[in-house]
Amino acid sequence: MAILGQKKKTYDTTGLKVPVSLGVIMDGNGRWAKKRLLPRSAGHRAGAENLKELCTNCGNYGVKYLTVYAFSTENWSRPDDEVHQLMELFVEFWERYDPELEKEGIRVRFTGDIDSLPDNIKEVCRRGEERSKNRTKMQLIVAFNYGGRREIENACRQIARDVKEGKISPEDITEKMISDNMYMPDVPDPELIIRPSGELRLSNFLLWESAYSELWTSECLWPDFGYDELTQAFRDFAGRDRRFGGLSKSKES
Repeated sequence: MAILGQKKKTYDTTGLKVPVSLGVIMDGNGRWAKKRLLPRSAGHRAGAENLKELCTNCGNYGVKYLTVYAFSTENWSRPDDEVHQLMELFVEFWERYDPELEKEGIRVRFTGDIDSLPDNIKEVCRRGEERSKNRTKMQLIVAFNYGGRREIENACRQIARDVKEGKISPEDITEKMISDNMYMPDVPDPELIIRPSGELRLSNFLLWESAYSELWTSECLWPDFGYDELTQAFRDFAGRDRRFGGLSKSKES
C-alpha cells in the first residue's frame, strides 16, 4: 500500500528508454551525512540501503545488467577507520540482503581486483555469486576494489603474456580481444551511466566500457536517489541521439 502523498511506482515505460545495461556511480554518501550532522559511516549505511531500492526499480523497469561502483582501488587511501567500517558494512549488508535478492530473482556478481581483498571479503563474494548464479531477472554487478585503469592494465598484461607464449602475434590484437580480456566480457557495455551528487566525471569507472555511454547526473545525493530520479534519467536518455561517432539521423536526411 502506497504511503499517503507518495507517488505510486508504475514502471510505465511510455516516453522512456530503458537501457539494457546501466552503470551507477553511487556518490554523495559523505556529503549526505555531513548535511545531517551525522558521521560518514551513517551516510555509507544509508547509501547501502538505497541500493535495495535501485535494484527493485531497475529490475521492474526491465534493466538486465546493473553495474554499481561500490569501492574503488583509490578508496584505500581513505582513513583506516572509514575503510574498516566500509569492509564491515560490506559483509553485513550482503549477508542480510541476499534473501531479498533471491525473492526478486537478481543474480549478483562482483568485479574488480577481488583476489587482493581480505579473505573474509572474498568469501562473501564467492558465496553471493554461488547462491545467485541461477537467477535470471537481472544481473547486479558490484564493482568492488575496482579501477578502470587497473582493469585495462590487467587485460594488456594477459594479452602480452599470450604474445610472449606464442599463442598470438601483436598483429592479432584487436579491440574485441581487449574487451574479451576485461573482468566481465559477457556484460554489455553500459548504454547509460548515472552519477548522483552533481559531479560529471567517471572517476576511473568502466573506462574501456564507457567509450560510447551516455552520462547523466543529478544534484540529488546518492542516499536520496530514488524512483523519480531514475525515471527522469530514463526519460532524458530517450531524447539522446547516440551516434557512435557517426552523424545524427536528422543530419543524414
